[in-house]
Amino acid sequence: MTTMPPIPAMLLAAGRGERMRPLTDTTPKPLLAVRGRPLLEWHLRALAAAGVRHAAINTAWLGEQVSQRFSSVFGLQAARDKRGQLSISYSHEGRDFGHALETAGGIARALPLLGAPVFWLAAGDVYAPGFAFDAASARRFAASGALAHLWLVPNPAHHPRGDFGLSSEGLALSLPEASAAPRHTYSTLALLRAELFAPPWCDIPPGNPQGVAAPLAPLLRRAMVAGRVTAELYQGLWVDVGTPERLAQLNT
Repeated sequence: MTTMPPIPAMLLAAGRGERMRPLTDTTPKPLLAVRGRPLLEWHLRALAAAGVRHAAINTAWLGEQVSQRFSSVFGLQAARDKRGQLSISYSHEGRDFGHALETAGGIARALPLLGAPVFWLAAGDVYAPGFAFDAASARRFAASGALAHLWLVPNPAHHPRGDFGLSSEGLALSLPEASAAPRHTYSTLALLRAELFAPPWCDIPPGNPQGVAAPLAPLLRRAMVAGRVTAELYQGLWVDVGTPERLAQLNT
């Protein structure tokens, strides 16, 4: 059996963090500290521990602080030991276009940096210290016909309606607004296929040279209607660190 090489990861770090002001007036939200480490570092450490070898990070607001903080290599081992080291490349949306490109636009822009048909996705402002970027999950996804595999979480108090349904067969469902079926919240943790960012799902040109800003949810919903998005529930600790109050609670 041929061993599948580690797939890369895309980390989202371009948002302005309006709800986190004034903290984000001088610090990008992914660099705010949770339990002694920048939020984004929790993902980097988990990726490196899982054997992932490359990550692309998109930036916009105060993006130079992100690239200065993490540079081009993140490692769990000594500098001379290549095991546990993660190379990092950056898609500087703020520098290139003057604004963030939203999730789908940012991913489309960074796809050439990832250079892979399948990749992990995680938002830099989410705290999920127990989440494992499991190689077996990546292998199963790569062998499937799905365009995306989402980790859903129980709805937090600030998002009681949730985002997507989940069928008994493990398919993510785009439910009508009036549906009474249970919804779960999309955690922003996912496995994605680059094919999702091409027609008929997405009309952004390859590499997004014009800097089109576009959200991810419409692409996912189109793929869900076609039965090509799978999902599972994640019951571990997960916090959308979207306000100073939530940040303070984590650090208490």
